[in-house]
Amino acid sequence: MKTVLLGKTPDELSALAVSLGLPKYTGGQIAKWLYVRRVFSIDGMTDISLSGREMLKEHCETGLITPSDVQISSDGTKKYLFPVGEGSSVETVMIPEADRRTLCVSSQSGCRMGCRFCATGRQGYRGSLGAASILSQFLAVEEADDLTNAVFMGMGEPLDNYDEVMRAIEVLTAPWGFAWSPKRITLSTIGVLPKLREFLLHSRCHLAISLHNPFPEERAAIMPVEKAYPITEVVRLIRKADFSGQRRVSFEYTMFEGLNDTPRHAAALAKLLRGIECRVNLIRFHSIPDFPGKPSPQGVMEYFRDSLSSKGITCTIRASRGEDIFAACGLLAGTRTV
Repeated sequence: MKTVLLGKTPDELSALAVSLGLPKYTGGQIAKWLYVRRVFSIDGMTDISLSGREMLKEHCETGLITPSDVQISSDGTKKYLFPVGEGSSVETVMIPEADRRTLCVSSQSGCRMGCRFCATGRQGYRGSLGAASILSQFLAVEEADDLTNAVFMGMGEPLDNYDEVMRAIEVLTAPWGFAWSPKRITLSTIGVLPKLREFLLHSRCHLAISLHNPFPEERAAIMPVEKAYPITEVVRLIRKADFSGQRRVSFEYTMFEGLNDTPRHAAALAKLLRGIECRVNLIRFHSIPDFPGKPSPQGVMEYFRDSLSSKGITCTIRASRGEDIFAACGLLAGTRTV
């Protein structure tokens, strides 16, 4: 099996070069071709000697994958399908808005968290993506040169694939990589506490917590992870974390008619988050098979928003994008849809 270059640091690439009998500085050359010039043919790395390129081709591959399909929504949202292994694919969504191009990135094929209302979670876990497959989503979309932001909110639980996600984020933010500010990246998680602690210590990216119900018993009914990582413990950790320097935390709240959209829920949510400088994003539920929930009416969502706002919590209703191509929140399944 050939060694994958994409996702490696310059130091790792230099060590690889030396192991192949090439000059140490070859590692820096490879990194520049991959992350700055974005050339993904080893033959195209023309400042490396011909013999060096032949040696690299014999033992290495760039690891770039390209989409097998793309769909375009009536609102301009694009959904790309990336093959990531034997019979597996992931979906990546590009959301255009004014002068922004936001990429919704997948980190796993399927998901083992099992959230009842999520099409990804209901299909089970098929595997985690390596850093090369994560970075390919940034590099192989048509808008690669115009991306302004990224959200790890696609398929999978990012903190269940912590090492590879953090490796990809290192490439995205390092001066030798994409040189993005961490403030351009948001990671969304259900709250995998051991890895969440590490993320809060070692990353300055924004954080989004999938909350969806303030009552533990009710949350457990739709999010089995509540039993392992209670939302009260997640919020307690957030209270202790450092969110200085413009780093933000937000809470995602998908709304189900009669299940989590009542005044009782609004009051409990406000109490749970009291004193945390945060934003609550209300998300309209998009129906999926075999889940009985229905989306909350617009008026109910507005009442819920206003109720939280009156208690000093910044709250917005997130616009639904790409629903006609199954690209909206909770609908990604890694399959071609018609």
